[in-house]
Amino acid sequence: MNVVLARIGKPHGLRGEVTVQLHTDDPESRFAPGTVVATEAEPGSGVPTALTIAATRVHRGIWLLTFEEIPDRTGAEGLRGTRLVLPESAPKADDDEGYYEEDLVGLQVRDPAGEQVGTVSGLEIGPAQDRLVITLTDGVTAYVPFVKRIVPTVADDHVVVDAPAGLFDLYREGTE
Repeated sequence: MNVVLARIGKPHGLRGEVTVQLHTDDPESRFAPGTVVATEAEPGSGVPTALTIAATRVHRGIWLLTFEEIPDRTGAEGLRGTRLVLPESAPKADDDEGYYEEDLVGLQVRDPAGEQVGTVSGLEIGPAQDRLVITLTDGVTAYVPFVKRIVPTVADDHVVVDAPAGLFDLYREGTE
């Protein structure tokens, strides 16, 4: 399984620049000019299996990338939704403070007493903090801040979520 470094968003300007939603804490080295990054796109989309970073910049807090293979806005539009990935064979950083989305998705979610309350179905990267996306046992989707105080334990097969009283009930009320 590949590690997602970023997801390409919309084109920016006319010269092939694209916005990206980062999933890495080290974009400066991961996306340095000249770096070749692997891609994951929809089959038949025509997106190359690898792209070479031509330039990077930050505009109003948003990372923008330009690729040597993409000369214009039309080419950039075709990249929308493509994931820039680190192949599984590449070494992962030994970082006790961070988690990859693919390592979390599918884990059981338990309360502090050990009772299963759901399953991790995603991770949303936010500007202030990330959020775990949880599918509760009754099928309702809930979002929980992914901070140590609320998610004190991440183990190989489960996470413990010490949610504030009533948090999950708020999501259930929204579906009734």
